[in-house]
Amino acid sequence: MLPLTVNFKVSSRTLTGALSAYNKAAVDWGWQGLIAYGCHSLVVVIDSGTAQTLQVLEKHKADVVKVKWARENYHHNIGSPYSLRLASADVTGKIIVWDVAAGIAQCEIQEHAKPIQDLQWLWSQDASRDLLLAVHPPNYIVLWNADTGTKLWKKSYADNILSFSFDPFDPSHLTLLTSEGIVFISDFSPSKPPAGPGRKVYISSPHSSPAHSKLAAATGAKKALNKVRILITQEKPSAEFVALSDCLQLAYLPSRRGHMLLLYPREVLILDLEVNQTVGVVAIERTGVPFLQVIPCSQRDGLFCLHENGCITLRVRRSYSSVPTTSHEEPDPDPVQELTYDLRSQCDAIRVTKTVRPFCMACCPVNENAAALIVSDGRVMIWELKSAACHRSSRNSSGLSPLYSPVSFCGVPVGVLQSKLPDLSLDNMIAQSAVAGEEHPEGSVLQEVYLKFLLTGLLSGLPSPQLTVRMCPPLTTKNIKIYQPLLAVGTGNGSVLVYHLTSGLLHKELSVHSCEVRGIEWTSLTGFLSFATSTPNNMGLVRNELQLVDLPTGRSIAFRGERGGDEPAIEMIKVSHLKQYLAVVFKDKPLELWDVRTCTLLREMSKNFPTVTALEWSPSHNLKSLRKKQLATREAMARQTVVSDTELSIAESSVISLLQEAESKSELSQNISAREHFVFTDSDGQVYHFTVEGNSVKDSARIPPDGSMGSVTCIAWKGDMLVLGDVDGNLNFWDLKGRVSRGIPTHRSWVRKIRFAPGKGNQKLIAMYNDGAEVWDTKEVQMVSSVRSGRNVTFRILDVDWCTSDKVILASDDGCIRVLEMSMKSTCFRMDEQELTEPVWCPYLLIPRAALALKAFLLHQPWGGQYSLDISCVDYPENEEIKKLLQEQLNSLSSDIKKLLLDPEFTLLQRCLLVSRLYGDESELQFWTVASHYLHSWARSAAPEAAPQDRASSPLDICHDVLCENTCFQKFQLERVNLQEVKRSTYDHTRKCTDQLLLLGQTDRAVQLLLETSADNQHYYCDALKACLATTAPSSGPSQSTIKLVATNMIANGKLAEGVQLLCLIDKAADACRYLQTYGEWGRAAWLAKVRLNSEECADVLKRWVDHLCSPQVNQKSKALLVLLSLGCFSSVAETLHSMRYFDRAALFLEACLQCGVLGAGADSQRLTSAIYADYARSLKSLSFKQGAVLFASKAGAAGRDLLDDLEPPRQDLTEE
Repeated sequence: MLPLTVNFKVSSRTLTGALSAYNKAAVDWGWQGLIAYGCHSLVVVIDSGTAQTLQVLEKHKADVVKVKWARENYHHNIGSPYSLRLASADVTGKIIVWDVAAGIAQCEIQEHAKPIQDLQWLWSQDASRDLLLAVHPPNYIVLWNADTGTKLWKKSYADNILSFSFDPFDPSHLTLLTSEGIVFISDFSPSKPPAGPGRKVYISSPHSSPAHSKLAAATGAKKALNKVRILITQEKPSAEFVALSDCLQLAYLPSRRGHMLLLYPREVLILDLEVNQTVGVVAIERTGVPFLQVIPCSQRDGLFCLHENGCITLRVRRSYSSVPTTSHEEPDPDPVQELTYDLRSQCDAIRVTKTVRPFCMACCPVNENAAALIVSDGRVMIWELKSAACHRSSRNSSGLSPLYSPVSFCGVPVGVLQSKLPDLSLDNMIAQSAVAGEEHPEGSVLQEVYLKFLLTGLLSGLPSPQLTVRMCPPLTTKNIKIYQPLLAVGTGNGSVLVYHLTSGLLHKELSVHSCEVRGIEWTSLTGFLSFATSTPNNMGLVRNELQLVDLPTGRSIAFRGERGGDEPAIEMIKVSHLKQYLAVVFKDKPLELWDVRTCTLLREMSKNFPTVTALEWSPSHNLKSLRKKQLATREAMARQTVVSDTELSIAESSVISLLQEAESKSELSQNISAREHFVFTDSDGQVYHFTVEGNSVKDSARIPPDGSMGSVTCIAWKGDMLVLGDVDGNLNFWDLKGRVSRGIPTHRSWVRKIRFAPGKGNQKLIAMYNDGAEVWDTKEVQMVSSVRSGRNVTFRILDVDWCTSDKVILASDDGCIRVLEMSMKSTCFRMDEQELTEPVWCPYLLIPRAALALKAFLLHQPWGGQYSLDISCVDYPENEEIKKLLQEQLNSLSSDIKKLLLDPEFTLLQRCLLVSRLYGDESELQFWTVASHYLHSWARSAAPEAAPQDRASSPLDICHDVLCENTCFQKFQLERVNLQEVKRSTYDHTRKCTDQLLLLGQTDRAVQLLLETSADNQHYYCDALKACLATTAPSSGPSQSTIKLVATNMIANGKLAEGVQLLCLIDKAADACRYLQTYGEWGRAAWLAKVRLNSEECADVLKRWVDHLCSPQVNQKSKALLVLLSLGCFSSVAETLHSMRYFDRAALFLEACLQCGVLGAGADSQRLTSAIYADYARSLKSLSFKQGAVLFASKAGAAGRDLLDDLEPPRQDLTEE
């Protein structure tokens, strides 16, 4: 017979509840798909896909104010594996860096004892991933090494710093939001603190800024523009201007370089930092709901906005290409008046009350198609964005420009019938907003779509305290088949929550009472009694509710029938050991005894019955002897039918008839009424012993009070041990067998509750006091462990119980319920030991080599000619346990993703992009997005027979900035300068616009602006001359040489910008770029090259930039790779990847190049190919991924021959066997 196994494992865990006000901004959604948030002093980690709690980190002694996941923008291999690293900071200024999977703190950091204002991991350098920047109040920024906890540097500023934001396009640019204004830092570096105080600007609140009348515009701009508001000023605003205090948030836009958003309760302002001017406003109408938070997207120019009613909205920048102009009309010279963000989707709001309000949201950084809302009551709501095709009837009823789905999926243009998953990410849902004046490629079929939010995950917390807890009856050999570890939690609002402790999930929520639940007692594994009392009236009387609840059906009945109105409050209820009887103890009213099975009152004690202070049922009863008698009766009855009647004496037959009667009665009620006992104490400390059998109640013994004890408050009884606790904190242990008693003073004030642990012979006991709890071993009469509020824990304990024979349950005033080991030490658990009800896709939980092997298995499909997600179909000599974990990961993928991975049409490039999304690998995602775009565009331009609409695929998204195609980049820059020109309100703005126009080669418009300068302006003469120069400069040869000489002199004398401008006037932009690079302005040189030079000259400039980026002192090879991709230097990319030892990426890139036919044939490229494949085969061998290693060793030719011999034993040996 097979041994019976039971899946019953309760691991230590914490059930969390409502959050504290300090946790308001403590949430972060990591690249690996996990969401971390602060709950009091705990950090909770949940899976965004299944909304399950995976980890609760406990080490902070104070409320958590910030959490931040480490970034994943580095190359992952065995040396730097996929790992779950999280930083959390609390109110006392402590920062803890966690290894989340193991649940241990790797490093603790402390500088000042004030709450950390902001926290961010540095993402820029290829070399170090351990740097953490923190704002320590009031005005310090400190850079920490989060691996060792050492302080690298510290810098103070003049004002209190509220938060900061890094420029996603330039890691040396950092912006601080302070109480006074904004501080721009342009020389941020990990190696040394910023030099000066930064450039400080003041902001006048948008509500109070006056409307400036625009300068007389020669360009015929719209009248609406006299509403332009100056926002950023160098001078401190006067008193009537409101300070920055109502600015809620500051953030750079990751989708457009040089733009920043400022969030106010009623509007979002988009600033262009080149001219320090508002270029877009998202305002809420008067009746609308104010903003709380905004998260800008990078894949598309969109904003996720959270409003005060918990509604999340998505706004996407309006596309202007849909405004048609007829040919005979004069086209509008500046069609874009403002960056406008249209509302495209919104989710449902929540019901906001005094205690329930939205705290903050986090957005999925990988796909930007989901947002998590954290609510103050502990709820986490995960809203996912879904796209759906528009029907003709519903089109454009809103009057907004249409949204189209993109032509390509996972970076590759796909046909109508090819399988794709549009909801995979935001950039696969909607195509780019077209730049002004750009039309969609002709002949392409565009599908119009709309977006909607769907609630895909909901996690609810425990209600706010007070809480009372009671564990269901313990596991025994008899109930092992049906046992479930259920915990009933009574709440302040009258509902009872039942949690399943194996998974930690809510099993049922039952609305049982109308007031606070005071106590719960289980009557079986599937039912319980709970009581609640209303607030007393002026006579001290209450309404008592005592309900019997059946868990499977949720049916609840009033146990005491009509009784319960206007009477003294119930103090406690106690169910007997065999669950037959119930004792109900009142405050100023005699005890009631009830039969639980029939819900009938057995006895209401007389008026002079003593006041009960504590009561407990005895574990002893006479059920066994009754069962024996019952058996004997059955045997006698069986005998009676066989033996003749005469042989039976009359006496025997009368006994049998009585027993038969009893038997028939017990069969009717399916129960024998066994005799049970209970003891209680009165206010004088006298102990009474009562016996209950059927409906008779007898007083059997009294024991006089013990002089050393005060008023007894609780009793616990197990086996031969009876323990009493009193108001003074004394515990009295009575050994009933040995007839000895021992009194122990604990000096811990009132003993609130004592309870024995379940399990035969287990004599452990938990005692709860006002200030904590203790576990005692009653056999040895000694304390095992203790927990005390304010000393070793920050919370106060509200209730205790035993979960299993060695685990205790503590309910505390921070709204949490902890299941702990007997030592009562708060510990985190290993995530891989968790019992989860739903499988979770998270390769970060696998051991490093297994996570990387799984990645290779997914990337190099098909194996042996077949597409499969069964790991056992490949040669992978790894132990079975790890293989099982890998298969579980594969099974946990959604059916849509599995379908894509198994689709033979799904190309290698698409697979690389999809797997980098699945792994949340930031650096891979960025690399493959750019690589797939340029490999396809080069492959298409090389194929002469390609149809024209195939060639005109969508350009690379503008969020890639200088990596975009030159034409697209130029269009974007022109649109930007148009907008700046339209928005200018002072001479300084006009001047900046003029400079940009001259660099962009827009001489005519620049001249118009120069001629606008008024005669009383000090620059009037200078601007007039510049206008003359700009119109005549390109005409004659001699003037060009003069201008060039002047420009070089200017540059030599420190006037770089002016010199560059002069060189651009005479079309010597290539020289200008060289000068800019010489003076270290690499970014500016790349910009100028993209907008002014032809492709060969531009490539020269960018290649010099690549050499600079690869130099050891700069060490930004990852960025250099992307620039090389944009230039189409694919063999250089492969070479650089190989030199950086990114063997997996290099091998995949080579495969992709060969598939697209963009690698030239030659001895050098052949040598490089075989070297890369051989090295990759070796790295797969080190992962024990044999089949992959054999595949690439065989592709490597001569370089992989030795490796092949190692991997595959010679054939003849096999044949001999």
